[in-house]
Amino acid sequence: MKFLGINAIFHDPAAALVADGRIVAAAEEERFSRRKHGKRPLAFSAWELPEQAAAWCLREAGLSPEDIDVVAYSYDPSLVTGKPEGDWEDLRTRYAVRAPAFLATALPGLDPGQVSYVPHHVAHAASAGLASPWRDCAVLVCDGRGESVSHLAGAYRGGELEVLAAQELPHSLGLMYEDVTEHLGFLRSSDEYKVMAMASYGDPRHLEALREVIYTTGDGGFRVEPVDWNVYAKALPKGAAWTSDHADLAASVQARLEEVLLELVRWLYERTGARRLALAGGVALNCVANTRLLDEGPFAEVWVQPAAGDSGTALGGALHLAQAYGEPAGPMPGAALGRGFTDEELGAWLDVARVPHTRPADLAAAVAAELAADRIVAWFQGRSEYGPRALGQRSLLAHPGHARNTERLNDVKGREQFRPVAPMVLESRAAEIFGRGPVPSPYMLFVHDVRPGWAERIPAVVHVDGTARIQTISPREQPLMARVLIEFEARTGLPVVVNTSLNTAGRPMVDDPRDALECFGSAPVDVLVLGPYLVRRGEVFGS
Repeated sequence: MKFLGINAIFHDPAAALVADGRIVAAAEEERFSRRKHGKRPLAFSAWELPEQAAAWCLREAGLSPEDIDVVAYSYDPSLVTGKPEGDWEDLRTRYAVRAPAFLATALPGLDPGQVSYVPHHVAHAASAGLASPWRDCAVLVCDGRGESVSHLAGAYRGGELEVLAAQELPHSLGLMYEDVTEHLGFLRSSDEYKVMAMASYGDPRHLEALREVIYTTGDGGFRVEPVDWNVYAKALPKGAAWTSDHADLAASVQARLEEVLLELVRWLYERTGARRLALAGGVALNCVANTRLLDEGPFAEVWVQPAAGDSGTALGGALHLAQAYGEPAGPMPGAALGRGFTDEELGAWLDVARVPHTRPADLAAAVAAELAADRIVAWFQGRSEYGPRALGQRSLLAHPGHARNTERLNDVKGREQFRPVAPMVLESRAAEIFGRGPVPSPYMLFVHDVRPGWAERIPAVVHVDGTARIQTISPREQPLMARVLIEFEARTGLPVVVNTSLNTAGRPMVDDPRDALECFGSAPVDVLVLGPYLVRRGEVFGS
């Protein structure tokens, strides 16, 4: 059977295809539309569907809309309760009710009767529990909101979900973090990771006060009382300079979030006795909290869905219905589920663009030499990533041994200077350089302590608090990148390379060759690697 998953209702619209017991494709609409997050999370934007992502998923599998057996829509309007929150909020439910007709219009030939609603948090849970390496595990979902709840705690046993707790709105850890994001001058439902980064510059001096208004209830749920954030730091206009007061507020909120999550997972462990925990929901993209859950929590293993935000519910919805129809399709084969291109297609793009290029006999050695010479490399390989992290398919690479490269990359991307960049390291070498977080860590969803003696050697990837958000590379899964790391160490003595996403501020990650060429042409990047081809800036634009 063929299952098409659709996320459209809040933000990060996406599509995923599960066919004949296999995860075939998954992609976010932003990668096609080039509009960050696909759309803004407004009630009257709920009609915007991931049309291009869905059409691509079908093409990737050689299918037409008529071939789809079931469509999973990751929101169930029948579960919406209470009075609409605003003047436009009822539109969200109305659009969801009419989603089958909208989808049939967007994908001509699709039968609207094939559309099934999957509760938002059940789709999140499936994206974690059913996509994880395990068939049995506890599962925790925390995000801004679903139909009427903001959280789900439960367990998968034999692929079946048992829901043990769900927190009703308006109490929401995700919405609380969004409120602080907006208060600190960032874009809510988009820039929460900036608050996490800012937190490491501050002192959680408001933690005791926040414990009075953000707390667990002993039954698997929690409360978030109304908070006047101005008491702790004055609201920042967008783009304004932040102060220590703002960093202290970020640190306090981050610390309280971690404490509450720890209490929730301890409750869940007591109810399930499971050894393993799978996480999803936007809050699960908080890699600092994830590491603390693994380090201080009761679970022996923690797995986080790489597309933990709402885009992941497209895959989760499809997996949930595949399981219900007796065709389980997990575990997830990896995050490289998006578009890919043949060498011939990539070469044709370069020829049409009249871009001088070479095809090195040993690409890994050539790239390592460029990195060792302290050049920034735009790296485009294989199928693009599903989720917000660049994982070696659409990345910017640099030398980690020069502290200035953090600032240099932030300048290239046009983003705030407090934002960190990440280390990429061979899985077999990670434990000698990084501690506390899990190894392997292929999805960049945990932070690790940098071991003594290494911070001075790889300063570009060490955050102000002495941690790094690592990505481990398996030679079996990413042989070319593994060889780049080996060749780079042979030249520099450093088994680590800087990795950050191949994009500029406010733009989605590069996805197709045109995006790569446009980014290379507009940003001060030294080298572009497009599949097997290498392009040097000086040869294109002159020295």
